[in-house]
Amino acid sequence: MTVPRTFEALVAEAAAASVDGWDFSWFEGRATEQRPSWGYARAMGERLARAAAALDIQTGGGEVLASAPELPPVMAATEGWPPNVAKATALLQPRGAVVVAAPEDAPLPFAGGAFDLVTSRHPVSTHWAEIARVLRPGGTYFSQQVGPASVFELVEHFLGPQPEEVRNARHPDRARAAAESAGLDIVGLRAERLRVEFLDIGAVVHFLRKVIWMVPGFTVDRYRPQLRSLHERIGTEGPFVAHSTRFLIEARKPRP
Repeated sequence: MTVPRTFEALVAEAAAASVDGWDFSWFEGRATEQRPSWGYARAMGERLARAAAALDIQTGGGEVLASAPELPPVMAATEGWPPNVAKATALLQPRGAVVVAAPEDAPLPFAGGAFDLVTSRHPVSTHWAEIARVLRPGGTYFSQQVGPASVFELVEHFLGPQPEEVRNARHPDRARAAAESAGLDIVGLRAERLRVEFLDIGAVVHFLRKVIWMVPGFTVDRYRPQLRSLHERIGTEGPFVAHSTRFLIEARKPRP
């Protein structure tokens, strides 16, 4: 019979694991997340294959972009976190893509009308005016984004009940309004709510270290009491169930 691992062992292992890039293989056997039905990586790859010049914003370690079977003749990506810049460069440069270090809240370092396709998966924030500026007329922005109150069952375990303005901060209706205010036309907008299971407390620690905006300032020491109570809950009730929300948005820059 397998002896359950202790709270301290699980937490120490997760606290020591690398959180660079957007590789989620560490969670195998420790957490599960239902995937959106639309298949973002496949759909992104189809659009990249038809593009002449494309930009991937907040590319992380470049893993999602690198999954595309074919990249356009001109391919650029931006990333703000230095470890991810290095990782993305090593992954994407051999395929002819240029990775540019650019803070998430800064203007995009490209000329207006430079791209016929801009993509992003789970951007921290979306700067619609900048996206509209760098798109060519007729060009499109294609993005999968985190929706409202995503994994808030977990967030509120650590932070307590959140006000409605926080719960709805990433609502797709707000994205639609912001895109239209920037002069873009909405081509498609879909949303789904998806089941997430955390099988042990190590998965929770790794998740909160990796997705840093969920519980800002998270550290094991700061939240040890909440971690321990959740560990005990998983031990008696089984996997901790939460629900992520995702939406897929595609917007086009009108032709003159």
